[in-house]
Amino acid sequence: MVEDGYKEDIPLNRRARSSEKPREHVSMKELFAFRVQERLADGSPLLYSRRLFQQFLVDAYSMIESSRLMYIHLDQNKFRCEMYKGLAEAVLRGETTPSSRKKRIILPSSFTGGSRYIIQNYQDAMSICRVVGYPDLFLTFTCNPKWPELEDFLKNRELNAEDRPDVVCRVFKVKLDHLIQDIRKKRIFRRVTAVVYTIEFQKRGLPHAHILVFIHRDDKYLTPEDIDKIICAEIPDKDVNLTYYEAVEKHMMHGPCGTIKRDSPCMKNGKCIRHFPKRFVDSTRVDEDGYPVYRRREDGKTIIKSGIEDNRYVVPQNRTLLLRYGTHINVKWCNQSRSIKCLFKYVNKGNDRVTTSFYSSANTDAENDECNEVCMYYDCRYISPCEAVWRIFGYNIHYRDPSVIHLGFHLSGEQPVVFQDHEILRDVARKAPVKESMFLGWFEL
Repeated sequence: MVEDGYKEDIPLNRRARSSEKPREHVSMKELFAFRVQERLADGSPLLYSRRLFQQFLVDAYSMIESSRLMYIHLDQNKFRCEMYKGLAEAVLRGETTPSSRKKRIILPSSFTGGSRYIIQNYQDAMSICRVVGYPDLFLTFTCNPKWPELEDFLKNRELNAEDRPDVVCRVFKVKLDHLIQDIRKKRIFRRVTAVVYTIEFQKRGLPHAHILVFIHRDDKYLTPEDIDKIICAEIPDKDVNLTYYEAVEKHMMHGPCGTIKRDSPCMKNGKCIRHFPKRFVDSTRVDEDGYPVYRRREDGKTIIKSGIEDNRYVVPQNRTLLLRYGTHINVKWCNQSRSIKCLFKYVNKGNDRVTTSFYSSANTDAENDECNEVCMYYDCRYISPCEAVWRIFGYNIHYRDPSVIHLGFHLSGEQPVVFQDHEILRDVARKAPVKESMFLGWFEL
């Protein structure tokens, strides 16, 4: 069976709202999202093609992103911007064409995943921090390809988890939404004032979320005894709670590494990059740098898994979340000012890229060498099948609650002015709106 590919004139069968400008054609993203749905009528052969399906998803998203980047690259006149004062000075000097106000090719903050987009999300998170205080908990929620829902679905179709990244992403999204609901509404960590998370994708493809939780100032966990109520870094008693013991054994044990296994992937220069094995500590405390040292008592409990492991290899976790979601959920206490900036930058560090090196000739003309942010984003970009299908489905890679409204501030006469290449600078400077901005309107209000 032969199916038509994407064309720019595919009609859109959907009524637009009265306030919206009607859109007549289907976008490339909508078409590919339609193609990857499972349908019993035609058997959906594409979804059963295993590695070819993974390649299809990566190629499809590459086409979508390339189309967006090409639009930005070719329509830079729609993104031309200059300060009002600089525009007025250009008119006084007799410059009349916008081409005289040379600007580099930029990637706007509205483009998801770009450098301005990442910086904007970082600043939004810092704004939330300024209003509600420091984040109290840092969670890492990882997708588990052996979740019962996934295994039941794939078993009937004789497929593996890597063969259906679309189903993997859907199940992870459902469980992530339930996790945020447990944190926000069911108050697993008491009252919460804000939640921020970002989605990343491992090199093997599985998605995971880095979550920052801001607890209400009257419900914070301030003492070591409070921290022990929600975070545990010890092997549970097998005779008391076998289910909890098996969950820790399966999902929350690091390594082994160190002297037991020096060729472990986490080893670098003879040391574990995650600082395992940890020290035995009789009680939880906060060190001089503001980082918590969780209780790890030398109680003789061990887990035999690729070597003998004890409390020094347990990853900190919350018992309720671990038993409920059955996957790797790392929970850390982080309410210290010294770690806030690094923490937010880690959560918003951006996309994966291939490591490579470039060399330019010594005869390169620096004046003709333009700074092209579109090419800088596109070059060496690494895309996994899960990331491709996540973006095709339109799932968010950043989430924050409450929302943040941007108020750009500027000095007098330095508000940004947007104009196009064909406009005369004198006419642009005379327009009334160029002398206004949201910041000035806020002052008037």
